[in-house]
Amino acid sequence: MHTVTLGSTGITVNKNGFGSLPIQRVSAEYAVRLLQKAYSAGITYFDTARWYTDSEEKLGAAFAGMREKIFLATKTGAETAEGFWKDLEQSLRNLRTDYIDIYQFHNPAVCPKPGDGSGLYESMQEAKAQGKIRHIGITNHRLAVAREAVASGLYETLQFPFSYLSGEQELALVQECQKAGMGFVSMKALSGGLITNAAAAYAFQARYENVLPIWGIQKEEELDEFISYIAHPPVMSGEIQDVIDRDRKELSGDFCRGCGYCMPCPEGIQIHTCARMSLLIRRSPSKAQLTQQAQEMMKMIENCRHCGKCKAKCPYELDTPALLEKNYEDYKRILAGDISVDSV
Repeated sequence: MHTVTLGSTGITVNKNGFGSLPIQRVSAEYAVRLLQKAYSAGITYFDTARWYTDSEEKLGAAFAGMREKIFLATKTGAETAEGFWKDLEQSLRNLRTDYIDIYQFHNPAVCPKPGDGSGLYESMQEAKAQGKIRHIGITNHRLAVAREAVASGLYETLQFPFSYLSGEQELALVQECQKAGMGFVSMKALSGGLITNAAAAYAFQARYENVLPIWGIQKEEELDEFISYIAHPPVMSGEIQDVIDRDRKELSGDFCRGCGYCMPCPEGIQIHTCARMSLLIRRSPSKAQLTQQAQEMMKMIENCRHCGKCKAKCPYELDTPALLEKNYEDYKRILAGDISVDSV
């Protein structure tokens, strides 16, 4: 069994973290069953956030009465000290606990620091002094903010997108965290669904001893696959390397990661799905992407006013309006039969 220790926190867990964003989309009963099954199989690190609707509540229901057996990480998107304390108290109630193992700032536009006027980091310190949190972390999608957090020495963990599609800058960030004694929590290890070979994704993550991947799990069959890796972890082989090389070639360049930070769109466009439809339709069962509902979703792109709000908020600095147009034109050609998805 592969384990990972999150930097100076001393938290040592199986190298399979449970990303709890997707369980907000399933019933409470089903979510509790998934979470308890994960724990029974040896998964003990569970990540959630205040922004994930009822995800925290489902975790609280699943693990009531067994707090010391698991590690809980959640996040606040608060921008003020008042909002911080409100979020923290609500998270404690939802999770049915009196402490959180790792409390994280949720993708802030700037790195919170003492004396910056927001009172956010001072609130983190006070919460830790009170015993309501045990470790201070930060999540981000912006490389500059992530690097600043590492260099600051103020944080014990960093959560950042990391997959075998990542570039040299992300690889360097992993190394910087290791040197700084910071835990590295890898989100988007399947690149928002664009990586369809979980074994290859796991084998890549396993090469980095300080990295804990958290897998976004919604279905029992997804959980079963990652559970199987506990006893039989995939290793980097020539076959898996070939898969990675092919995916890197296909997905090189600018593409939408589906993080959703461009949302909401003032015109109601589902940007984080529509801007990567060309890839989704080729890398997953195409039938689900060609329904009447999906067609109506894509047609909303015609309402784009090029206001630039999505582009300004994209942490990857993508030209999202251009990506929307490109994906829509491709989609229309597929619907018209000009392009055969099966042949691509």
